[in-house]
Amino acid sequence: MKSQRLLTIFFILSCLNISAGYAAEHHSGHGGSSAGGGGSENTCSKPQLTKFFPANLATVAPGSEFSFMAFHVDKPEQIKVTVKTIPVEVTVEDKQNFYLVKGRLPADLNSTAARINIKVNAKYSRCDGENGWLVKIADQ
Repeated sequence: MKSQRLLTIFFILSCLNISAGYAAEHHSGHGGSSAGGGGSENTCSKPQLTKFFPANLATVAPGSEFSFMAFHVDKPEQIKVTVKTIPVEVTVEDKQNFYLVKGRLPADLNSTAARINIKVNAKYSRCDGENGWLVKIADQ
């Protein structure tokens, strides 16, 4: 009789613990903070970098604007963008669930292909993210 009560209590506590962990993981704003709600360093949400504009392999003019969306990023300062290893200054708009990042290609690049490379440096290196895309830069 006592063991049945203990098993029931254990089962209920287990269910509550799983629910709390799930809620903390899926309702954490930008999602870059530690999942699980306990400040654990064991889990993280990798940044998602999507909706690249202009499209991959598009031909663009020198100095053209580009943009992308960044999900699961804690702070906009973590986002670094380079084009052909040249650091590019970007503006970041907080859109509640993601960041909209905008920048311009270096004006002195022309008649070449260039990768717009994005790196997100998180608090823990295993949570870092990287992505990018290629554009063709036309003549001036």
